[in-house]
Amino acid sequence: MKKYHSVVSEIEKRMKEGQYRPGEKLPSVRSAAAFYGCSVSTILRAYGELERTHLIYSIPQSGYYMVEKTEEAGPAGGSGTIDFASASPDLNVFPYLDFQHCLNKAIDQYKYNLFTYGDAQGLDSLRRTLVSHLAEYQVFAKAERIIITSGIQQALEILARMPFPSGRTEILVEQPGYDIYLRYLEAEGLPVSGIGRSAAGINLRELEERFASGRFKLFYTMPRYHNPLGTSYSTAERQAIARLAGKYDVYIVEDDYMADLGAGRQFDPVYAYDQTSHVIYLKSFSKIIFPGLRLGAVVLPEPLLETFRAYKGYTDTSLLSQAALEVYIKNGMYEHHRHKIKAMYAKRIQAVYEALRRHNTEGLIEASAESSGVYMQFKLPVTVNLERLVKRLGERKICIVSGNGFYLSDYRNRDKFIRISISRAGLDQIDEGIRGIVQEVKRGGGW
Repeated sequence: MKKYHSVVSEIEKRMKEGQYRPGEKLPSVRSAAAFYGCSVSTILRAYGELERTHLIYSIPQSGYYMVEKTEEAGPAGGSGTIDFASASPDLNVFPYLDFQHCLNKAIDQYKYNLFTYGDAQGLDSLRRTLVSHLAEYQVFAKAERIIITSGIQQALEILARMPFPSGRTEILVEQPGYDIYLRYLEAEGLPVSGIGRSAAGINLRELEERFASGRFKLFYTMPRYHNPLGTSYSTAERQAIARLAGKYDVYIVEDDYMADLGAGRQFDPVYAYDQTSHVIYLKSFSKIIFPGLRLGAVVLPEPLLETFRAYKGYTDTSLLSQAALEVYIKNGMYEHHRHKIKAMYAKRIQAVYEALRRHNTEGLIEASAESSGVYMQFKLPVTVNLERLVKRLGERKICIVSGNGFYLSDYRNRDKFIRISISRAGLDQIDEGIRGIVQEVKRGGGW
């Protein structure tokens, strides 16, 4: 074994034994060389290997530090609550120390430039970093077409209000769909219509008829890991949506908020099939790091850039947050954390399916066979009273969300369902929570 391999093994052992704690500074290169009886270059190589595998990170003129290594902890809800309602990431796996390091490094790198007004389009260096970052998701775009927004909600609101080249004003949305956006559209009195989507997908013939009507400026969709369904469109459906957009001059607003949980070419976004520049791609960072960062990225076709910039108007996103995100992506921490979150969520989704097999023996709850991401739709018998079901489960400290809020107020062709989110449900709570849901569904949600 080469000397640097033995040094790496020894340091990893000390980490596991707790001799080095998260965020703690490691011995200097010279001190470590003297301690392990080797050359400085050997220590530099060992530290480099540990940094490459995301066990430590470096700060210029300061040294090497151990990254945060948070294991999946207890439930975020506390007080014995089983939280199947919250859409926010698990507080127990937030990379606090890692991101603190990135904040410090960003300040050291950019200094006073982070405390000016900046460019309304976003920090230039972050947008250039996102060019290669987004390319990994099969989204190829120049930095000039990327705009940083204060979360994806801001981008959605701008797109809803701004004029489009076609002169059309109506918005088409999936039903069920993103509840917060639906409420915004209704509150603003914007012209909006719904089109049905189920776990089986969307009726492409009906979608084409809607596009051909000449009424719609955009179609808002979540092709992957849909909220609240949890399902994804097939490759054929994504290709068809891109083709129909170009044929009928309807822009697709692709909310790829869970892109980080995808893997492989079968998860390519609609954007990857766009041949006519009719797809607006939205990428969120809130499901992987901190929702409070309020950072999103929008990839816009050229014809919409100037109008979008004009409606955005000013710098409203923290330059410090943008710079820290840039560092977080560049040093590999983002990718490391993404894989960790992805594996954790996959275990929880699998636990839901296993619990359903154990407790839903009468088949009262209908769940898609392919739900993934963090959400799952539980379709219920028509005899179940949703309001009472939510209330009774709440009394048992099992929090769920009724499906009623995921529809436009005037949309009639609704399924009766509840949405399950696993982002805050502890792995050891899931079986008990699903058992409780099945028991209350058997009672019809009644008293």
